[in-house]
Parts: sequence; C-alpha cells; structure tokens
Amino acid sequence: MNVLEQRSIGKDLYWNTEPEVPVSDGTEQTLKQEDFFALLTEQLANQDPTKPVDNDQMVAQMTSFTTADGISQLNEQFTSFAASMTSNQALQASSLIGQSVLVTGNIGHRGNETDGISGVIINEDTSQDTQIQVLDSVGAVVRTIDIGTQPPGNISFNWDGTDNQGNILPPGDYAIQVQGNVFGEATALPTAINRHVDSVSLTGSGQGVVLNLDGDVSIKLDDVIEIGNS
Repeated sequence: MNVLEQRSIGKDLYWNTEPEVPVSDGTEQTLKQEDFFALLTEQLANQDPTKPVDNDQMVAQMTSFTTADGISQLNEQFTSFAASMTSNQALQASSLIGQSVLVTGNIGHRGNETDGISGVIINEDTSQDTQIQVLDSVGAVVRTIDIGTQPPGNISFNWDGTDNQGNILPPGDYAIQVQGNVFGEATALPTAINRHVDSVSLTGSGQGVVLNLDGDVSIKLDDVIEIGNS
C-alpha cells in the first residue's frame, strides 16, 4: 500500500508519494517457452560474427525448448486426468454401499445376532475329510462343520452364527479355518469372506478408492474379488 504524506506550505497542499516496492510471488523463477526464445534471440544478437551459430545447433536448441514445454503441459494434463479418473472411480464405487463384497481372508463380522458369515473355500485339489472351524475373538473353536470330500474349485459355505449346541453366539468378529486331507496330508485351505460395505472413501495418498467394511475394516477397491447383493 502507498504511504502518503500530507504537507502544508501556506495555503497550498501537496501529497508526497513513496514508490511501492513490488512483492515477488515466485512466478518469475519459472522459465516459460517465451523466456527460452528470448534467450535464444539474445544469443543470436550477441554471437561472434566470425563464429556464427550452426543451423543444426540452433534447431536442436529450439527443439529442446519445445520438448521441455510440451512435457510440462503433458504433466499438467496427466495430473488433471488422474484426478478426474479417481473421482469417477469413487462415484462408481459409491454404488457398492449397502452391498457385500468377497475379499481374501478368513475374518468375518456379525453385526447382530441374526447375521451369519459366508464365503468360499479356495480348493485347488480334491480335499477329503474337509472340516470348517469357527473361532471366536479369543481363538476358541465355537463351531465345527464337516463337509467331507470336496472337488477342486471354489466351495461356498455359510455359517448361521450358532455354536455346536445350536445356541446363537453374540455379534463380533469370527475367524474361519478350513482344513482337509490333500494327497494324504492335512492341508490348510485358504478362504475368502463376504463383507458388507458401509461407506466409500477417496484417499489422497495414492491408494485411490477405499471401501470401509463392517467391523471397522478398510480395503482398497482393487482387493475385491467379487461383488454381490447383501
């Protein structure tokens, strides 16, 4: 802001204005294409007449200037494109709220006493004497389900939330462990569990879209194996 000083000489008034000091915003530290061409023009104007700039050298410099400017514009466009893609992905992922998704793991969540836990057993070979065990939060086995011999492939299962005596167990997290006899050896079989999607988040740390599941668990959208109605 200008500093004004009012001075009085007799009946005459005049204003003394101090010049304003410009404040740098940092933009002058960035060289643009016009700056490069200005430097090239200055170089040509001050070159040694006995050693003029070679045509190939001048063309190479102009090409370098153009390439640098093009890369800068491409980076800006790519950043804008990436932000747009992430926003569109988040919008599409919002349709998953209220549905169930199949994710790799063995932990399921029961929000209330009427809920069960479902998923699939990933069986690569024929499994005999296959057994599903349900463990509570302290690791105690609360339910054992014998499913016998199972062929290769994904085997669907559904636990109703009761123990071996048919009593309804309290809500919470439960682990699913599956074991079978494969080629004569006791083998642990991997599982994937259906989880309910409560909300969707858009992160700013490069993780993209994150699904917030029941039981306060968050996963990346890329980790979803299958989508189905809850």
